[in-house]
Amino acid sequence: MAATTVLSVPASASAASTLQPRKKRRRLADHLTGHAFIIGAAVCFGFFSWWPMVHEFIMSFQKQRLGVTSWVGWANYIRIWNDPDFAQAWRNTLYFTVLALVIGYALPFFIAVLLNEFRHAQGYLRVLVYLPVMLPPVAALFLFKFAYYPNQSGIFNYVLHTLHLPTSQFVQSTTATMPSLVIASTWMNMGGTILIYLAALQDIPGELYEAAELDGGGIFRRIWHVTIPQTRLILSLMFLLQVIGTMQVFVEPLILAGGGGVDGSATSIVYLMYQHAFNFNGDLGGGAALGVMLMLVLIVFASLYTWLTPKQD
Repeated sequence: MAATTVLSVPASASAASTLQPRKKRRRLADHLTGHAFIIGAAVCFGFFSWWPMVHEFIMSFQKQRLGVTSWVGWANYIRIWNDPDFAQAWRNTLYFTVLALVIGYALPFFIAVLLNEFRHAQGYLRVLVYLPVMLPPVAALFLFKFAYYPNQSGIFNYVLHTLHLPTSQFVQSTTATMPSLVIASTWMNMGGTILIYLAALQDIPGELYEAAELDGGGIFRRIWHVTIPQTRLILSLMFLLQVIGTMQVFVEPLILAGGGGVDGSATSIVYLMYQHAFNFNGDLGGGAALGVMLMLVLIVFASLYTWLTPKQD
């Protein structure tokens, strides 16, 4: 009778051979989950961001009347270019952007530097400056609309009259409309910008301020030689975002100035786009052409600004 030999397999080798397929399956499941999240985000971004831009570009060469779409080529762009409100809308938009940079770009940084100097109640102050952002934009603008009443029933004119200062027509004036819109827009939106600046300021090493103070530098020299250079990257980014955001101003003129304002003093490019698309017999092609023009201007500006801005390691 032949003897049968039984080979014993070590327990550790058997366990390892069992665990390896499990690890591979788990690794494959992790990869598939990660790719599913990425694909889902890409699909959502493409559907809600890229496709509307592509569709707008296609619509700018079309004419839609009573549900019938026809191809008109450059006719929409030529018609928009000859629109009497076109040049004024661009002037108003650029004027608003410049004023918003003068007021709304410098003021949040100044407030952030001031709050950063406080050693106590910083959390309370952050909530306080962020409160306007929590208000719905329409509600905040209606508050300003009541405050901008041209007679003494408006809060601002009442305060000016009490202080024996000249009152203003605010949004009912051709000269004060844009500054009034910028003030309201800055008050509504600067809370988030202040928090971003505060986060950047708290990343600056304290040794730099101590060295500047030992060299005899005052508060303004410390800000100029330490704070601004150390926050140059975030300042540059916020400048770009603010220009892009303010060039698309729409809600402020619509609510505060009733749309175009007195003699068209508040008509912006986006408001003119809204007028063409929804008020001028449904001129969707003209509104799309205006949107493409604005998009190209912002793309050119962002590209030039990114190219000319010094890189920071």
